[in-house]
Amino acid sequence: RNRPEGKVLETVGVFEVPKQNGKYETGQLFLHSVFGYRGVVLFPWQARLYDRDVASAAPEKAENPAGHGSKEVKGKTHTYYQVLIDARDCPHISQRSQTEAVTFLANHDDSRALYAIPGLDYVSHEDILPYTSTDQVPIQHELFERFLLYDQTKAPPFVARETLRAWQEKNHPWLELSDVHRETTENIRVTVIPFYMGMREAQNSHVYWWRYCIRLENLDSDVVQLRERHWRIFSLSGTLETVRGRGVVGREPVLSKEQPAFQYSSHVSLQASSGHMWGTFRFERPDGSHFDVRIPPFSLESNKDEKTPPSGLHW
Repeated sequence: RNRPEGKVLETVGVFEVPKQNGKYETGQLFLHSVFGYRGVVLFPWQARLYDRDVASAAPEKAENPAGHGSKEVKGKTHTYYQVLIDARDCPHISQRSQTEAVTFLANHDDSRALYAIPGLDYVSHEDILPYTSTDQVPIQHELFERFLLYDQTKAPPFVARETLRAWQEKNHPWLELSDVHRETTENIRVTVIPFYMGMREAQNSHVYWWRYCIRLENLDSDVVQLRERHWRIFSLSGTLETVRGRGVVGREPVLSKEQPAFQYSSHVSLQASSGHMWGTFRFERPDGSHFDVRIPPFSLESNKDEKTPPSGLHW
């Protein structure tokens, strides 16, 4: 659904039956089932999915920075994929999903400097609609031929080059997702994926940075619009910060049956090596009434074995 307009059918071949178990391989072409873009799988990640919609029937916990009154939730292993987005589809999805969501800390003195790699995304296993193509370069992205090599004897016929393996190895601490948090309120599902980006020294103190990707999805047919965000950020140093504001990343997205999802990423820094975030999004209905959607609490943890900053696109 919501496939971007354009000459998609020129490169799309016969759809394969989606895998119910296992995972897709490097080089698998796909359509994103929610945002509709063409893409290719670079490699899979195994994550722990904490889904509060299927939380156990344990009694409510006392409110604390980690639980915030939510139910006991056990993580379940789930497959996500690092993928490349076809550049031809980026203009069609830019209002629904950031195409520069994968960011890094710049490797110099300015601890606030961030840079992005366009056209990278994280895709859940169930969002993959695989297809085949006879085109040797079916995805237009500056990294496609740098990362993948066409080999007609393979299935899928695109295999990882050494540059892809080296890039994954060098950058996996800043790319690998480990925890995914999900919760639904009044048919609005919020999914959060936090990433530790690294530590920088600033004014004789350590500043720890995280990126978090958020997907909002309307599971109902009613039209709603995101109006406000309300964050609570707890740091291990003992501070508790409240952040309120209009919309997210300068937008107030409308979620409808035709365009049910919106995805974005943002950043947070702490002067401690760990913390927690949680909060709410306030949505407005067409009649002017409002309701709050819970953002599932998630941990901000640093990598204890950090040694070198990310290498980005330096080979």
